[in-house]
Amino acid sequence: MPTDTTNPHTRILVVANETAASKTLHAAVAPELEGETAEILLLAPALNSRLRHWLSDDDGARRSARRRVQLSLRRLADCGIHAEGIIGDADPMQAIEDSLAIFPADRMIVATHPEGRSNWLARDLVGRASERFGLPITHIVVDEGAEGVYTVRPVRVPRPAHSLAA
Repeated sequence: MPTDTTNPHTRILVVANETAASKTLHAAVAPELEGETAEILLLAPALNSRLRHWLSDDDGARRSARRRVQLSLRRLADCGIHAEGIIGDADPMQAIEDSLAIFPADRMIVATHPEGRSNWLARDLVGRASERFGLPITHIVVDEGAEGVYTVRPVRVPRPAHSLAA
């Protein structure tokens, strides 16, 4: 999606689950802005157990996600970063799609736990989101076990398929 040239700032969708409340995420987001004026929307999917999802009982998951968003927004503000936050669908791909419908982002930051502890990585959320939405994505791996340790991985945007039609 092209950036609106009449609007001088970037729109960034930050997608995070338990990592949303991490001090490390906020330290990693700040350099991504590189002095840009940015609108940031923090998306926290309402993660739920399979049984509770099947029973349509998402109240606890939504409360937990709301707490993570509130804490994250406070921490971002402490870093001088203004952001808005929303709670999304339990399915992170659906949550991203819903968020992009109301917040047409120019790029995404996806924060996950390290491999072996991340269901999102096990299901290739970052790769699937890159292919499906075609936005530049920065993948931030937050390891809260090693306070302050994170890895930033830029993800290439897939090239659109060329049409063979004349």
